Amino acid sequence: MGSRVHRGSCLCGKVSHSVSGSPILSAYCHCTLCQSLNSAAFIHTLHFPSSVFKWTHSEPHEALLESFSVPTRPWKTRWRCKNCGCTVASYNSKADKWSVWGHQLEKDSDGKTKGWAVLQPTAHIFYETRAQDVGDSLGKWTGYEGLSDRIG
Repeated sequence: MGSRVHRGSCLCGKVSHSVSGSPILSAYCHCTLCQSLNSAAFIHTLHFPSSVFKWTHSEPHEALLESFSVPTRPWKTRWRCKNCGCTVASYNSKADKWSVWGHQLEKDSDGKTKGWAVLQPTAHIFYETRAQDVGDSLGKWTGYEGLSDRIG
């Protein structure tokens, strides 16, 4: 039996992607960059090796995609749909991995993310810059889980 495939898409559905297997990292990110890019207090980010990421919308893929980088992270290229503007993934050239966002992945008939047992977050990262406190049992870290100071 092969690795589970997780499918995601933008808001309008014109841009789609898939990743397979278990993420390298699954966390709620509270960094100020994620807050600004998503206009949210935090996001569910999932990191996967580049070998398991692929675009699944019609080719040529770039016809529906626009890429951009921010000056503070030029090694991270973000991709958004040209139609709805939704950012759907980012590629980190330093780490050779892709990031996707949990709430853009396929849902079941009850509105729950498919494959949640594998995808659920294990921590809150960059928690020092949080916009709101979160009272759950997940560890809170100043940076990446296990690679920074735990603060809660």
